[in-house]
Amino acid sequence: MAADSEPESEVFEITDFTTASEWERFISKVEEVLNDWKLIGNTLGKPLEKGVFTSGTWEEKSDEISFADFKFSITHHYLVQEPTDKEGKDEVLEDVIPQSMQDLLCMNNDFPPRAHCLVRWYGLREFVVIAPAANSDAVLSESKCNLLMSSVSIALGNTGCQVPLFVQIHQKWRRTYVGECQGPGVRTDFEMVHLRKVPNQYTHLSGLLDIFKSKIGCPLTPLPPVSIAIRFTYVLQDWQQYFWPQQPPDIDALVGGEVGGLEFGKLPFGACEDPISELHLATTWPHLTEGIIVDNDVYSDLDPMQAPHWSVRVRKADNPQCLLGDFITEFFKICRRKESTDEILGRSAFEEEGREIADISHALSKLTEPAPVPIHKLSVSNMVHTAKKKIQKHRGAEESPLNNDVLNTILLFLFPDAASEKPLDGTSSTDNNPPSESEEYNLYNQFKSAPSDSLTYKLALCLCMINFYHGGLKGVAHLWQEFVLEMRFRWENNILIPGLASGPPDLRCCLLHQKLQMLNCCIERKKARDEGRKTSTSDNVTNTYPGDAGKAGEQPDVGKSWDSWSDSEEEFFECLSDTEELKANGQESGRKGGLKEMANLKPEGRLYQHGKLTLLQNGEPLYIPVTQEPAPMTEDLLEEQSEVLAKLGTSAEGAHLRARMQSACLLSDMESFKAANPGCFLEDFVRWYSPRDYIEEEVVDEKGNMVLKGELSARMKIPSNMWVEAWETAKPVPARRQRRLFDDTREAEKVLHYLAVQKPADLARHLLPCVIHAAVLKVKEEESLEIISSVKKIIKQIISHSSKVLHFPNPEDKKLEEIIHQIINVEATIARARSLKAKFGTEKCEQEEEKEDLERFVSGLLEQPEVLVVGAGRGHAGRIIHKLFVSAQRAAAMAPPEEELKRMGPPEERRQNSVSDFPPPAGREVLLRTTVPRPAPYSRALPQRMYSVLTKEDFRLAGAFSSDTSFF
Repeated sequence: MAADSEPESEVFEITDFTTASEWERFISKVEEVLNDWKLIGNTLGKPLEKGVFTSGTWEEKSDEISFADFKFSITHHYLVQEPTDKEGKDEVLEDVIPQSMQDLLCMNNDFPPRAHCLVRWYGLREFVVIAPAANSDAVLSESKCNLLMSSVSIALGNTGCQVPLFVQIHQKWRRTYVGECQGPGVRTDFEMVHLRKVPNQYTHLSGLLDIFKSKIGCPLTPLPPVSIAIRFTYVLQDWQQYFWPQQPPDIDALVGGEVGGLEFGKLPFGACEDPISELHLATTWPHLTEGIIVDNDVYSDLDPMQAPHWSVRVRKADNPQCLLGDFITEFFKICRRKESTDEILGRSAFEEEGREIADISHALSKLTEPAPVPIHKLSVSNMVHTAKKKIQKHRGAEESPLNNDVLNTILLFLFPDAASEKPLDGTSSTDNNPPSESEEYNLYNQFKSAPSDSLTYKLALCLCMINFYHGGLKGVAHLWQEFVLEMRFRWENNILIPGLASGPPDLRCCLLHQKLQMLNCCIERKKARDEGRKTSTSDNVTNTYPGDAGKAGEQPDVGKSWDSWSDSEEEFFECLSDTEELKANGQESGRKGGLKEMANLKPEGRLYQHGKLTLLQNGEPLYIPVTQEPAPMTEDLLEEQSEVLAKLGTSAEGAHLRARMQSACLLSDMESFKAANPGCFLEDFVRWYSPRDYIEEEVVDEKGNMVLKGELSARMKIPSNMWVEAWETAKPVPARRQRRLFDDTREAEKVLHYLAVQKPADLARHLLPCVIHAAVLKVKEEESLEIISSVKKIIKQIISHSSKVLHFPNPEDKKLEEIIHQIINVEATIARARSLKAKFGTEKCEQEEEKEDLERFVSGLLEQPEVLVVGAGRGHAGRIIHKLFVSAQRAAAMAPPEEELKRMGPPEERRQNSVSDFPPPAGREVLLRTTVPRPAPYSRALPQRMYSVLTKEDFRLAGAFSSDTSFF
């Protein structure tokens, strides 16, 4: 018994067949997604309007599902439409076929120029696609394909979804789909054939009609008429009689000659190759019926000149080489280089110069020698400095990156004052400024670059050109070294830098521009001081008390700097001991006790009298003193200063120190005021310097008269107020004898050092905003000649994008690349417009109406995927296109006869081609539609559709065949 019971124990290992299999789980997941997307039931939309597939908005939703471990993506593609009125829906929709079946017969959107392939083949407004998630995956075996199709069929039946569902099979590049659509008692099967080589009987309409009829298998003897739409596409690649109008820049002319240095201020523009590679002409017969037209292997009625509809699209060359784009791109590449100027050019020219003058006696004699004698005449030969000699010393004259002609031309362009008899005092190029309020001119504010007439802007363009045409990175390094030496030469010889606006550095410009403006400020101060020294030796009396001018009623120029009468030796005046100075100024006895002594001091450093204001104490007129101008600052110095101030912290000592640092200018002004107004009080100073802090009120005095009584504001009365402290420490010292607020020598040396240590990469980053600014101006100028509305919008986008990116100190490379790419796209679009205008001869049109039509046609080709030719082959544009094809055919006919015969193929085709102005069509598309009962004579009449496309490479049939599932 025991032995018998053993087999029975195995019965407990039961297989549970109620557990869902992988297949069932997959079907369930598909159903779940369809339910989530609310694709259940029939939702009828409005009939499709003409062209809506291209002009409308397509959207898609995606999800991921898996069959075992194989991942699929499921995507819902749909045309966005306005919701329709749904009243009375239940009665109407009981026996209505699904929306997609109705769309199979819609003729408004045959051959859409831009749409998903399934939309082109089947005319659908909504469908779902299941495809392998990975690009490399593919459903290749027939059994897997059948399994997927049965899954789709079950999911559609279970959910009641009436949207067509497709499965992508074979490799992705083949774009092969099978699908199904189910409705109440009806079903459409979507099938496809894709062949490399076309069977001969399907190259014409009669063969395609045979396959369509046999596939329908309609039992009715007189078959309902088949509706036919045909499109032939002809490709024109050979623009034989039109040369591309772009002229390459004449590099020799850039170096001297008639043009001189002017070319250095211009950017090149245009495409080096024709940016339009092909023209595609589509000739369409939209509504034909069987029997009207003959198209078989012997004869065809389909002559493109007789086609009722012509439409054209152009194929743009992929990334055509454009001059402006190349220019900016090459310059941008410098930003990524790591080498310093010294590494590029060999040992530094500065170093060599340093070694030559290393003798200490030379240095001492330099200290003791009198002021440098101004050079009255600059010349280009003087401007090519020792950098050139040093480079030649190492590598020989012929190896120098820039030759003398190029260098002289550039330096003359950058420094036009060198060509005149005497150096100009200010900016040389501001006379021919564009109006400063113009939008183009003020672009530098948005881009943080430099004004388009400035030295910095010109330098950016010159470096761009040198980098592209003359010596690349080495040329850039050489020019920069020359430029830095020129800056030092100008500083040492008191020659102002041309092409810079006077005044303190403009913080709206790039840092390099600010640095050059700072150097100009230093040169101005130094120049004024040196001139002051000369005049003070010859005319001491005049300059001792400038205040006398105020007494005499004459007002010297308000903006005149204190330096103009200061003596450089007097800069060290403050080296006197404090006690001596206090005694001299009569202030030792304190504020109140020393008033008489103060009043006895001689006034110094007066500019002019301040209206009717008088000193509160002694009634003397109040004089505005000559003050020191505040130190100009560049943004990096301001940042440095703010960091130092922030580091002082919030402690009382830190706050006091911060206040002292910030009040250096205030203290200087107080000292000047005291010197100009002996016997004055803080109240007098406040009335001039900050009138709001002196409050005057009308009060009644003891005698009953109304009098004005004034006092300091509340903030001035705060204990240990900085103003009070500064006033008490201030001594009556005129501006010319004070310590300088702005040490021009030190600041100039800092700027020159900053310029000397710039690597080419740093330089390129500083100047890139100027280059982008110049490129945008160039693009705007070129666009204004063509007037392309889409380009206008893109330029506005570039400007707003650039202003956001370039305002940050160190913009990301990726964002800069985006801006450059946008500029290149605009340049290519303008080049395309020019190419098309040349090909269609818009300028040659004599009649104004024809010219307008052609211009409209050309702008349409640029902006739209496909443009309808008005009047087809008989319209003005149609005649030009016809001529283009005829010329190309004649050029092709010049080939040797044997080759020509081989190329034309069989005799029938040869005979046809001998009279044709057009080549054989590159693509033949045929759409066949009808409504027949399937599969039985008593079944419901349903839409049937077949699309065929034949090109040189492949042949495709896409059929949608509907059948009745209730009466079969």
